[in-house]
Amino acid sequence: MTEESKNNDAAIVYRRLLKFSLPYWKIFILAVIGMVIYAGTQVSFAQILEPMMDGGFVEKDPDAMFWVPVLLVVIFTVRIVGNFLSEYGMALIARNTIRDLRAKIFNKIIILPARYFDVTSSGSILSKMSYDIEQLAAATSGVVVVLIRDGITVVGLLIWMLYKNPILTLILFVIAPFVVAIVYAISQRFRTIGKRIQTSMGGVTDITEESIKANQEIKIFGGQEFETHRFLNTNEYNRRQHLKLVATNAISSPTIQLIVAIAFAVMIYMATSPKIIPDMTAGKFSAFLMGMVMLLQHAKRLTTINVILQRGIAAAESVFEFIDLEEETDKGKKEIKKIKGEVEFNNINFSYKNENENVLSGISLNIKAGETVAFVGRSGAGKSTLVSLLPRFYNATSGDIKIDGCNIESLTLKNLRSHIALVNQNVTLFNDTVAHNIAYSDLENLDDSKIINAAKAANALEFIEKLPDGLNTIVGEDGVPLSGGQRQRLAIARAIFKNAPILILDEATSALDTESERYIQAALDDLIKSRTTLVIAHRLSTIETADKIVVLDKGKIVEVGQHKDLIEKNGHYAALHAMQFKSEK
Repeated sequence: MTEESKNNDAAIVYRRLLKFSLPYWKIFILAVIGMVIYAGTQVSFAQILEPMMDGGFVEKDPDAMFWVPVLLVVIFTVRIVGNFLSEYGMALIARNTIRDLRAKIFNKIIILPARYFDVTSSGSILSKMSYDIEQLAAATSGVVVVLIRDGITVVGLLIWMLYKNPILTLILFVIAPFVVAIVYAISQRFRTIGKRIQTSMGGVTDITEESIKANQEIKIFGGQEFETHRFLNTNEYNRRQHLKLVATNAISSPTIQLIVAIAFAVMIYMATSPKIIPDMTAGKFSAFLMGMVMLLQHAKRLTTINVILQRGIAAAESVFEFIDLEEETDKGKKEIKKIKGEVEFNNINFSYKNENENVLSGISLNIKAGETVAFVGRSGAGKSTLVSLLPRFYNATSGDIKIDGCNIESLTLKNLRSHIALVNQNVTLFNDTVAHNIAYSDLENLDDSKIINAAKAANALEFIEKLPDGLNTIVGEDGVPLSGGQRQRLAIARAIFKNAPILILDEATSALDTESERYIQAALDDLIKSRTTLVIAHRLSTIETADKIVVLDKGKIVEVGQHKDLIEKNGHYAALHAMQFKSEK
């Protein structure tokens, strides 16, 4: 990519970022008015020095001695108003923009397809939500304030200085090309380093998050030294990139200031030479010198915004890349209020992206309404993948799936999933009350009696009542204070509460002790009688009473039947059963 195309891309990204500020244009106008007021007070302050020096100190003019101090107070009072309007106004726009962008990122997270999370770490996503997004605050407020306010000030001072003394002022235009060249060259480096910092922050977040979640595994398998070394390397890389950014900024600003200072030195020499400028008074010289000093300060600020701008553009590229990700495909238009629960898989094939081999091949299966169907097979046989096609967490590569004769792709995702309840092997609980975790499917219409009945049916009410605040107890992040069995029972209660006609159980009793499993299994046996149930089973003893057992091997259905028939057939299922029975002996 050429430098020109990179600059064009950066301009496009920044314009897109600024578009998020357009809804707040009224605030922006007030902020710009404040910037103009602020810039005007700077020029006024330089101008007032001439009568103060000549009239007050040299000529001892009474009017000058009275009015100059008064005007000085007025100028700085007006300056406070202008500064507040510009600073607060732009900060308000920036925080509103950040809020809107965070909302867009969050909305994108909850509608991204499941396969995105299969290949992307949560740490890199969290880095966008926290670190990257904060870089945009400075790019949308601080940069704009400096660019407009200091830009107007510099232009105003230049016009004033041209009016006061064109010969001295023209020297500034000689150095301008040198300053522009340095800023242009350094901006490219700022942007490159900014991207590296974003990447390294994602790495820091990833490793930290993994270490928090897997703290027991790290300790038991002696991984402290390895994880520490891995984190230190990433953290050190992040440190070096930040220092490179600081070093580049530290070199660029003084270099520009040196060029400007040389020009100022020439101006001072000329101003103090009677042969070159014969009518220069002490007041004119002081005013012009103050104008130069203020010009230097504001020019310096204009050169330092580049590092913030480039980091903001790099962060914006990362954020927009995430926002532009392809969402879950939802072309369905139909909505069904009630279903019986008949499910039909017709010649289903499925493969993940970038994989040539099918994970599922030629799957055809009819499940009657109210039937309990168990899916068994060795690890990697395709059980979970097949069942996850029903709520369209993944879309089949070819073939179709029907519910009550209706192709699920013709239904809206929301409507399709409203008819399905799910209990995963890996339970997820929200950092909310026990009641809200159970009634998650209908939080707008909380029914305490329905929540209690669901908890009772899942054999969870006994331990819930012992919690500090009962149903109103906050379970914490992912239900950490609860045991694995308790978390699993809450997940089962959540499925019971939803009362959907189709139920998916992914080894729903895997985290329960023997005593709890008996109670839960009894509750599940009652629950599945009135609904179509798809069970992913590893422990074969739990699905012996299933209406139909589907045996998968290498992504294909190799056997279908009831427990007794499959045992007598002495095929794949019988071999799995014998192997598991032998291991449990």
